[in-house]
Amino acid sequence: MLPRTTIAILALSSLLVFTSTFSSAQQEQSETKRKVVTRVVPAYPDLARRMNVRGTVKLEAVVASNGNVKSLQVRGGHPLLTEAAQHAILKWRWEPASHETREPVEVRFDPR
Repeated sequence: MLPRTTIAILALSSLLVFTSTFSSAQQEQSETKRKVVTRVVPAYPDLARRMNVRGTVKLEAVVASNGNVKSLQVRGGHPLLTEAAQHAILKWRWEPASHETREPVEVRFDPR
């Protein structure tokens, strides 16, 4: 019978191999840089402007092969700004491609 520590080490090693393989596959899909053909500038939220909130919203867009945004995931940014960024990016269009891709997007907000 194997000691518990050996079993734990084997389980963690297996998990590490699985997650590193999965991470590499995601990075390969994310590294495609498709050209944006239609951009929509986000509206600056009134409350954020009055509070002088500025910053960058980081998103990841899942873009279908036809260039339309299928979904968005917020990766960072002020909560008062993320919704406005999402509404705008959902209207963006990328050049067509042979397959779906994940595209990183950054939207900067500055009330000046």
